[in-house]
Amino acid sequence: MTRIAVFGDTHVPSRADEIPDWVREEASRADHVIHTGDFDSADAFKEVREFAGEPLIAVSGNMDSDFGLPTTEALDVEDVTFVVTHGTGDLDSYEERVAGIAREEGGAEAIAVSGHTHQVTDTTVEGTRLLNPGSATGAAPASTATMFVLDVEEGDIDVTRREE
Repeated sequence: MTRIAVFGDTHVPSRADEIPDWVREEASRADHVIHTGDFDSADAFKEVREFAGEPLIAVSGNMDSDFGLPTTEALDVEDVTFVVTHGTGDLDSYEERVAGIAREEGGAEAIAVSGHTHQVTDTTVEGTRLLNPGSATGAAPASTATMFVLDVEEGDIDVTRREE
């Protein structure tokens, strides 16, 4: 079994002072770490790289400066392809846009992992599963700090929502 810590929309320092200790702990225990973008500062990006270790899958969000991150990244784990993108753009077309990116980049069976809305989501859009862990710091418009922990084994995914 492979454990993946998924979080994003940290927005440090513009909307939050720091990333919670419990998020750091989950990331340090994971086999892989995914950050869905909007670090918000070079210091926050550096900090996540330090506590997450390698491999870190991270994408650029609409609030990120140029950290050299891609807008889309894929991760293949235990017969599952995760396509990570921030989801930047209009909220009305968000789910369809993100699901389309996942299908285009990873194929029909890919799982879309994104951020941007700060709303926890685990849904299926046009046959594509879409996971959004919310905001790891509870940055507005979120009302609480959240993340996902994924346990992946031979193509099966167990998604646990963490919140504090």
